Amino acid sequence: MGEQRRCAISIRVLVVDDQAIVRAGFVAILTAEADMAVVGEAADGDAAVAMAAELTPDLVLMDIRMPGMDGLTATRLITGHSSHTKVLVLTTFDLDAYVYEALRAGSCGFLLKDSEPEALLTAIRVAASGDGVLAPAVTGRLIAAFAHGAPVAPEISGALDSLTPREREIMTLVATGLNNTEIGERLGLAMGTVKAHVSAVLNKLSLRDRVQATILAYESGLIRPLGMSAP
Repeated sequence: MGEQRRCAISIRVLVVDDQAIVRAGFVAILTAEADMAVVGEAADGDAAVAMAAELTPDLVLMDIRMPGMDGLTATRLITGHSSHTKVLVLTTFDLDAYVYEALRAGSCGFLLKDSEPEALLTAIRVAASGDGVLAPAVTGRLIAAFAHGAPVAPEISGALDSLTPREREIMTLVATGLNNTEIGERLGLAMGTVKAHVSAVLNKLSLRDRVQATILAYESGLIRPLGMSAP
């Protein structure tokens, strides 16, 4: 039975949090899943960076506020060192600055610690597969942060010009939080077609995932929060 479980494991996770009891809770939730294994635990950013380099986990579950090196700095170093390891930021603080900086640092997503265990497990699986994750509770705040954004850089405008009208439409819907199924239903497109368009958008704009696409959509003014007109 043990051998069967080891064969089934596909997601290797490094848990990073300065509170031992919180780490223990995450470890208990993750190890109960047949497709997940906790390969290490770290209590600060320095240890997280060292362990990520040594263990090359598929995903790092990262706290933000820790003594010494914080989670944002650790995230930047880990993602800068390896394109394989994804970082999913977990925190009790849903402040705009943390959301924005975590994503800017290379995190593939942001989830609050009070999320239900099933939401956490789903987020880990989605992130490990290469897609982005944003907690519904903070998506609105992220969007609002771009309501009065900076002027669009020429290189961003040029990159967006490389998209076809359909690809721009797809990117807009991705930025509003729709998944592929919902986009397909909205536009009357097959799932495979939607996936192809999303991949084309990410490739043309050199973006890692849907989270980066969302950030770019708001930074560029391609989409605006409700009540503001797009350029």
